[in-house]
Amino acid sequence: MSSNGYPPTAATQNVFESFEAEHVRPKHRYWLHALLLLLTLLTTTVVGSGLAHSFAENRPFDFDADLAAYKGMWHDPSVLIDGLPFSLTLLTILLVHEMGHYLAARYYRVDVTLPFFLPAPTLIGTFGAFIRIRSAILSKRILFDIGIGGPLAGFATLILPLIAGVSMSKIVPGIGLRGDVLFGTPPILRFFEWIIFPGVPATDIYLHPVARAAWVGILATALNLLPIGQLDGGHVLYAFVGERTRILSRIFVAALAALGAYQLFTSDYTMGYMWLFWAVVLFFVALRHPSIIDPSRLSPVRRWLGLAALIIFLLCFTLAPIRTNGL
Repeated sequence: MSSNGYPPTAATQNVFESFEAEHVRPKHRYWLHALLLLLTLLTTTVVGSGLAHSFAENRPFDFDADLAAYKGMWHDPSVLIDGLPFSLTLLTILLVHEMGHYLAARYYRVDVTLPFFLPAPTLIGTFGAFIRIRSAILSKRILFDIGIGGPLAGFATLILPLIAGVSMSKIVPGIGLRGDVLFGTPPILRFFEWIIFPGVPATDIYLHPVARAAWVGILATALNLLPIGQLDGGHVLYAFVGERTRILSRIFVAALAALGAYQLFTSDYTMGYMWLFWAVVLFFVALRHPSIIDPSRLSPVRRWLGLAALIIFLLCFTLAPIRTNGL
């Protein structure tokens, strides 16, 4: 029962839950956030060092470069300095993305954690970052602002290093067809390559590590903007269409699974398994979106921002961002 003697509505009950959460919410584990950030800084710097040395020697990406960077770190830690342009660029993009969510949530007094960074030993040095929302969101407007804040902030941040990184890149014929891993070229990257290297195929452009960091930011933006469940794109979609998001999310997950199956059929095994894995994870972990009882419509400005999010997704998405060469 509410304090005025009437049974609480769903909306007022959410208010009480939010109010209660603010008073009993768990403490922030600052040490854990700091530790994960430092570990991710280390792994991305090591990977960046391998990328920098491969770039200097015109060698394609391979996992041996990462292994050599880890070995070299113990003999001469100064080699890690070469990896800082990659790691600092990448972590800045990821941090700004997550802070876009965090600051929007704090503005509306939604209980939210600081970003958790996830280190990875190789390839790009990280599995990304995320925040946890620990209290109810009471309106579509708040949901929209929190959901879109990250992609807009992250995308705006990566444009400058993308331009600078492509400008520092160089032409090495066939470099994009060699190496252990082949990286796709999303439309936004190809646009700047076309401006800076007119007439040069994407497979002949060796991306500078700073551009590669921006590429990772582009990939993270595209994946987060998939209009599914509890991803950023799912939050934005829910703010527009409400409970119909449940049906649309299942359709998009099925489309990802179909894309993975098609790529397996066409012998693109790396991306086939990746999209199938991503579809399974989203189906079991992030498909369902919490209900929000709010019949109001988004303002015209927010509807335009939603269109901007769709355009950003189309600029960042590619069907095959990563492929393993020879498999």
